[in-house]
Amino acid sequence: MLSVLSYGRLVARAVIGGLSQTDSRDYSLVTASCGFGKDFRKGILKKGMCYGDDACFIARHRSADVLGVADGVGGWRDYGVDPSQFSGTLMKTCERLVKEGRFVPSNPVGVLTTSYYELLQNKVPLLGSSTACIVVLDRQSHRLHTANLGDSGFLVVRGGEVVHRSDEQQHYFNTPFQLSIAPPGAEGAVLSDSPDAADSSSFDVQLGDIILTATDGLFDNMPDYMILQELKKLKNTNYESIQQTARSIAEQAHVLAYDPNYMSPFAQFACDNGLNVRGGKPDDITVLLSIVAEYTD
Repeated sequence: MLSVLSYGRLVARAVIGGLSQTDSRDYSLVTASCGFGKDFRKGILKKGMCYGDDACFIARHRSADVLGVADGVGGWRDYGVDPSQFSGTLMKTCERLVKEGRFVPSNPVGVLTTSYYELLQNKVPLLGSSTACIVVLDRQSHRLHTANLGDSGFLVVRGGEVVHRSDEQQHYFNTPFQLSIAPPGAEGAVLSDSPDAADSSSFDVQLGDIILTATDGLFDNMPDYMILQELKKLKNTNYESIQQTARSIAEQAHVLAYDPNYMSPFAQFACDNGLNVRGGKPDDITVLLSIVAEYTD
């Protein structure tokens, strides 16, 4: 039988051993982007990180790495409105808020909310609608905080398996949750959700975790198993390797989007909703591919 003193020493050693194993290093995200607009301009960004009507940003602050994607609702084009203006301005405003330090890493919904309300306060209304997904890595706590509104989203891959993913938000088939600004007097006629309706999550990440953040143009055309096959090609954490893999994923999704005989995830979802649909879904595609790495200035 252990004496009280001996037992105390064992407990002390266990506690000290546990503390010594705590990872005190700061983490960061090494991120590359790639995308395609429906107009076939391969990998070409508009001003402000936009692929077609999609938009994205990658921002670094001393406390966190933050990135986001947004998908402008194309239906506004029928009313003479450029859908990329809303999504692009939303993401540029999020980026500015992060760089100015006007955010809390554990509250990505706050970034989205502040950005959206800045747009609402413009003297000249910026008409449009957009989905949005914000991902924040807190350097010191090693926690990932996310907010997703609509059908853009993210995957976290560890050891070749998806360990976390966002939940898609749809009002009904092919009608995602979205932030909107309507013309004066037409607010009730335009579908609009509150930023607070975004699905939020927080969880720990590990060095080497892969985070893929993308618009629905990716997820509607590539199922998880295809994405995981492409991610197997990612062999290290240098930017060039990540960029190459991001491009490979975006290119494959772009090709599948225009394959009329392919049973895409979108076509399967349509069939599940009683529609006779086959083929890929032509759409703008935005891919942000990140790896969790040790932070270096």
